Amino acid sequence: GPRRGPTKMAAASAAGGASDAQARFGHSVKGLLTEKVTSCGTDVIALTKQVLKGSRSAELLGQAARNMVMQEDTILHSEDSLRKMAIITTHLQYQ
Repeated sequence: GPRRGPTKMAAASAAGGASDAQARFGHSVKGLLTEKVTSCGTDVIALTKQVLKGSRSAELLGQAARNMVMQEDTILHSEDSLRKMAIITTHLQYQ
């Protein structure tokens, strides 16, 4: 009988120490997870900003290309007008 008491107490004390270690481990795991989640959140925000910047760049490039096409049309039209004016000038000089 007397030997069982201390053994039970030692087991309870060991279990208490184990649950204490487990609690500390759980706490540090929670801390690491929180850190990782925060880090991932920051990365996602940075990535989103980069993607938005990229799509904005593509939008601006498209706009520039459209403007260039419109101006090219105007330049060709002007060139055509100049050619016609040169022909008219030549005709007027003959008269």
